[in-house]
Order: sequence, then structure tokens, then C-alpha cells
Amino acid sequence: MTANRDAIIKLFRVGHNRAAVYAPLSAIFPGHTAPVVRSADDGDRELVMMSWGFVLPQKDRAAKRVTNARDVKVRTSGFWRSSLEERRCLVPVSSFSEPKGRSPAVWHWFGLDEARTPFAFAGIWRSFKGRLKSDGEAVELQTYAFLTTTPNAVVKPVHPSRMPVMLSSEDEMDVWLEGSPEEAFALARPFADDGMAVVQAGSSKEDLLGAGDSPVEPQSFGRLL
Repeated sequence: MTANRDAIIKLFRVGHNRAAVYAPLSAIFPGHTAPVVRSADDGDRELVMMSWGFVLPQKDRAAKRVTNARDVKVRTSGFWRSSLEERRCLVPVSSFSEPKGRSPAVWHWFGLDEARTPFAFAGIWRSFKGRLKSDGEAVELQTYAFLTTTPNAVVKPVHPSRMPVMLSSEDEMDVWLEGSPEEAFALARPFADDGMAVVQAGSSKEDLLGAGDSPVEPQSFGRLL
């Protein structure tokens, strides 16, 4: 999430006094804290910091982080359903990555364009209170996850089964936050092939544009279209 706070406030129509302060992030991993947009109790939007990954407690073991919900399960699973119905959010994104191969893996970064124009994942959130480790102290967290769906032609060569549900228009974001569960779920579909591209590929697990370096030129490895 390399976009700065002012850009996100403008894109997601959040008041400055309702927006947490954060620094741009060149990489976000499960358990990391990142900005999320949701509707507050009074109906206005707020930008808050949440921990990535719903917490699934496991007996005698550390809790498991579950970072995304499949569209085919989110309406039927008790773990996800109430969040889809009652606690939807927008997860600001400038790019996302998927690895391909092993030893070494090649990390492919996807974005709307090389400038990393921000968009949103279709997110859900919930509160957690309990232990993250079996022998740890109890904590209170607000956590988020996001929906995945079948991949489009850009993502499929790298991840053949899933891609995040991406929202790029104001209307889509409004429906996801404010529409009925049925209206919101209708947005769970692959993103348009011609609306995104691979913007970086290599060994880096960071978006190099966000890290202050120049991104790898797409022509050097070919766009996955």
C-alpha cells in the first residue's frame, strides 16, 4: 500500500478527522497492520488500522491466520458469513504479489498500472479477543480479510486457481460498503483482463516502487495476458 494518506482519503472519501495516520507500506504480510476503510457507527467512513488475517484458534497450538475467504464459501461458512453480511470494508491496495516456482520463487506483482494507482480489495472485518499463542497473553485485535474469486487471464499463469476480488470504481466501492449482502456479493468476479498488468517480477517480496527504487520494466519478462 504505497499510496500516501492524502491520496487514500481522497479516493475513499474519508474525512481527515476520521483517518488514522500511517506510512506507505512496500509490503504487507499476514499479521501486519494496514489501513482499512469501513463505515463507522454513525454511517460516515473511517480509515482505521487493522491486523491482516482473521484468527482461527487451534487447540494446543498457535492460532492460525486466515487471510482470505473464497467466494464459494463466504456465504455458507459460519466462520465468514456474518462478516459478509454485517462487517464489510475496503482494503486499499496499490499492488499485490503472487509467487511462481520454487528455489527461487519469482514474485509477480500485479497492479492497475505501473504508477500503482490505488484500488481496493473487497474486504470483511471482525474483532478478536483471545490468545494468538497457546502460552501467550490474551490480546484484543480488529482483523480483516478479503474475498478471492477465480483468476483472470493476467493472474492465472501465476496463480491458476484464485485472485483477490478487486474494486476500482466509486460505484463498486459504494455497493460493497453500503449495498445488501446480495448486491455486494455480485461484485465477487474476476477483474477485467485489460484493466491490470504485471508491474514487477523478480525475487523481491517488496514492491520496489514503494521501497524507493525503480520497478522492473514489464517488457523484461512479458505481461501475463
